[in-house]
Amino acid sequence: MKLSIVIVSYNVKHYLEQCLWSLRRACRGLDAEVWVVDNASTDGTVEYAKPRFPEVRWIENRENMGFSRANNMAICKAKGEYVLLLNPDTIVGEDVLAECVAFMDAHPDAGATGVAMLKDNGGFAWESRRGLPTPFTSFCKMSGLCALFPRSRVFGRYYMRYLDKEKPARIEVVSGAFALLRRSALDKAGLLDEDFFMYGEDIDLSFRLLEAGYRNYYLPCRILHYKGESTQKSSFRYVHVFYKAMLIFFDKHYRHSHRWLAPFIRLAVVGRGLLDLCVRQRERLYALVGAGRNKEEGKSYLFIGREEAVEEVCRLAVDHRLRMDFVVGDEERIPDGHLDVSLSGRKTDYVVYDTDAYSYETIFRLMSCPNTGGGRPKFGTFSMRTGKLITLNGVYERQARA
Repeated sequence: MKLSIVIVSYNVKHYLEQCLWSLRRACRGLDAEVWVVDNASTDGTVEYAKPRFPEVRWIENRENMGFSRANNMAICKAKGEYVLLLNPDTIVGEDVLAECVAFMDAHPDAGATGVAMLKDNGGFAWESRRGLPTPFTSFCKMSGLCALFPRSRVFGRYYMRYLDKEKPARIEVVSGAFALLRRSALDKAGLLDEDFFMYGEDIDLSFRLLEAGYRNYYLPCRILHYKGESTQKSSFRYVHVFYKAMLIFFDKHYRHSHRWLAPFIRLAVVGRGLLDLCVRQRERLYALVGAGRNKEEGKSYLFIGREEAVEEVCRLAVDHRLRMDFVVGDEERIPDGHLDVSLSGRKTDYVVYDTDAYSYETIFRLMSCPNTGGGRPKFGTFSMRTGKLITLNGVYERQARA
């Protein structure tokens, strides 16, 4: 077995379905297996997805085991020479897996490889490449020096913006949203540390791979990452778990060598966590009262796809009262998608692609280009197979008629 793909899922059945559809395309020609570990979802994930993807191997937990432990459960059963840790709220391009596996084959020193993750508006997610959060690097991040001098190799090391995102590069931290790992490197460095319930485990594993003598790499292959659809990032629990992970990492790797810094690091992490919680709670309140930027009412949509898909999405838009324009097209008839000259003047909040008419590789290429109409519309998908229109902020399907 060449490749084992491990996905930990919790209450994201529609995003998981979309991820698994993309993997069917990406795994063609590869000797690969897919494992899904469901962490006691309450949205019917297993009942919904299991019959739709009979090729997937499932582990059904009766309680939420956390990200690290759930991944380790599948890694121990997986047979692949390489193990890919993949978030369920991702979409993988058709060529990504083959390119990453080929790169690992050609670079026996590689312990882990990450890719270029796109946000839902097509922008580059800087979490795709990170430096280790040493005490100094963490200070630069939390103090704002990293943002002030993003391309500095001294102050901007956290996000490594001084590297060309269109070229392969050596990095230090590979994101757990897409981390291709060498099995032999895992055997040497160890599995994910289960002290990290969620967040921080990817940083810890990347650190240990480097300590074991391997190198970590970044490749400019694109995937979409909805970035935490499965977590409530405005909640106290999220802030608590995230910043607790930072303290666990510091205590594990830097406490003894930087003992005098320990109280200051703890104070800084707790203070930043409280500030983050206040900001997120304010944004959540604004969204609830309809004054926030997440308000979806009145948003405009542009759908691009085949004629039969246009007809179906038109009915869906009526059901959900979505303001939607339609363009009949596919990769041959409208190769530039929403960047076409005839569409450049439109104000569009979402561009929804018919994924049966466009490859994911083409969609990601179009998303990452500047929009000629100004601003970046967010991304959505529709497939006749599922009958669902999916964006970061909603899942829409035809309403049952009485």
